[in-house]
Amino acid sequence: MEFKEQASKAVEAVNEVDFKRRQLIQTAGLATGASMLGLATGGAWAAGSDKPEKEEVKIGFIPLTDCASVVMASVLGFDKKYGIKIVLSKEASWAGVRDKLTNGELDAAHVLYGLIYGVQMGIGGQKKDMAVLMSLNNNGQAITLSKKIADKGGVDGQSLAKLMQTDKREYTFAQTFPTGTHAMWLYYWLAANGINPMKDAKVITVPPPQMVANMRVGNMDGFCVGEPWGHRAIVDGVGITATTTQDIWKDHPEKVLGTTLDFAKKYPNTCRAMMAAVLEASKWIDASLANKNKMAEVIADKSYVNTSKDVIDQRIMGRYQNGLGKTWDDPNYMKFYNDGAVNFPYLSDGMWFMTQHRRWGLLKDDPDYLAVAKAVNQIDLFKDAATMTKTSIPKDVMRTSKLMDGTVWDGKNPKAYAASFKVRA
Repeated sequence: MEFKEQASKAVEAVNEVDFKRRQLIQTAGLATGASMLGLATGGAWAAGSDKPEKEEVKIGFIPLTDCASVVMASVLGFDKKYGIKIVLSKEASWAGVRDKLTNGELDAAHVLYGLIYGVQMGIGGQKKDMAVLMSLNNNGQAITLSKKIADKGGVDGQSLAKLMQTDKREYTFAQTFPTGTHAMWLYYWLAANGINPMKDAKVITVPPPQMVANMRVGNMDGFCVGEPWGHRAIVDGVGITATTTQDIWKDHPEKVLGTTLDFAKKYPNTCRAMMAAVLEASKWIDASLANKNKMAEVIADKSYVNTSKDVIDQRIMGRYQNGLGKTWDDPNYMKFYNDGAVNFPYLSDGMWFMTQHRRWGLLKDDPDYLAVAKAVNQIDLFKDAATMTKTSIPKDVMRTSKLMDGTVWDGKNPKAYAASFKVRA
């Protein structure tokens, strides 16, 4: 098993440093995580054109497990190594992240892939040219059904569809942002099981940290959200996991490091430094079980995700339970680096979200899918940051994936792909 192989690896030297002490030292301003790691605190930049134009960057995040690489880049001092200081800003909702990104209150953010493309196309808020700097994670989200639905036999897609046919009423499902990843996973899964999310159900938007509380009081029958809130619903006894998003699409794109195109153009060296720092943190997280465990301990704090560590660490290790007695080890758990395979901003990933926006009527016409993706995904900047961090770069800007319904996505004919689905708006 992958767990045993990882556990047998030598834990990096950084693990020998007392983690709490490093955090306290950093908080006290006596030293940086970089110095504790033996990194050059003066930055990895020679004087001259490579120096970050903006040395302090404000990065927003939502309390989710997949904010970890951005948080750890700051906590471990990888930002200092590359000559910047990351100032973390905890946000309450994706709409808030969108607004603060577009008005310049945030320099960058841990953000939904589909949110960036929605803003780019003018369908998820006021239209603005946006930039995807890198992918932050693959996998690790889940669709939860309420305990009440499960008690009536709705425990997966097929049994939910049958229940909705026999026990007719208005069914409500929640996602986190109208053009975001969770909306698209929820819609894809419902549709693959013969449920049209636009016609057969009511869909509402709820911020991730509020999902479990809303299910507890009966505001929805199901939701799709990032961890740890799927597992939290099980721990709290209010929901069950019907499916994971990696079962919808193995190694799917999820959150990105996003900014505006104006920022990326004005501060390219700063963007490279941000990306390099986050790549280093991503590599650190995926390097060992010990690192994952320490990451879970850090982000569980009220400053970040604000939950108990045990709610985070099980699924980050790939140890799943569905709330109905089934347990399994999932090899396709949330990954932050995976030898660099996670982080490349594939054009086909960005294009896929637009095909789904078109499928569900959010886009009224087919855009020039490839041209938009080339404008948004900053592949040249990413390659620079990858070189700086010795991160491998794929040969192709497209990738091929098979989704849960057997449909293959390769980015080659997006217009035909978007029109090919039987269940659509």
